[in-house]
Amino acid sequence: MANLKTKNPASTGRFAYDGLERVIHEKARLGIVTSLATHPEGLLFNDLKELCSLTDGNLSRHLQMLHEAGVVEVWKGYQGSRPQTLVRLTREGRQRFVEYIAVLENVVTDALKAPRTAPVANPDVNKGWSPA
Repeated sequence: MANLKTKNPASTGRFAYDGLERVIHEKARLGIVTSLATHPEGLLFNDLKELCSLTDGNLSRHLQMLHEAGVVEVWKGYQGSRPQTLVRLTREGRQRFVEYIAVLENVVTDALKAPRTAPVANPDVNKGWSPA
């Protein structure tokens, strides 16, 4: 059997990336938070829906989750006689997003350090192993 590298205790959890918060990391919520980060004054619900290509229901559910997590604040008001919803990042939400991006930059750095070519088939390495 091939000699596989054993874990180095110093590297345990090295690629866990705990700072990739699940509440932000989900694709739709990442789009929402990124859109809001680039519009510090906030965005109206319909504008945010268009930017993120979400339905009313999907956006509402994701905003509810982000609001409960303290990432966004939601304001209700009127423009003329039309009800409007304004969404903004909270201070905490903006800080958490910045921290999330820093961890994501680590992911990219680690990935770029990896070899860029596929390993060459080596019959000695494959002894005792079979495709799953």
